Amino acid sequence: MQSRKGNGLAIVFIVLGAIMLMGIALPLIHGIFRLLFPVLLVVLGYYGIKSGRKVIGWIVLFIGIMALISKLAWLIGPLLGLGLIVWGISVLKGKRRSTY
Repeated sequence: MQSRKGNGLAIVFIVLGAIMLMGIALPLIHGIFRLLFPVLLVVLGYYGIKSGRKVIGWIVLFIGIMALISKLAWLIGPLLGLGLIVWGISVLKGKRRSTY
């Protein structure tokens, strides 16, 4: 068997083609881009703010943050509920901190 430079790229193409034929690629790509696009919007908004385009930067940053919040609602909701339970128990026990 003869080994040449560039075989790595050919192997990557073969693996990508096989994944596409098996039907695994579309859900995988959808899952990645579902979170990647809002993160990209946040990064671009931050870059816009730093480069002097503050209005468009804040708009893009806000849209990205809102999209991330909506995509991560399955995680934020239970964490918020858990925090409220812990806070409510601490208030009932009388261990309220006066650091408001």
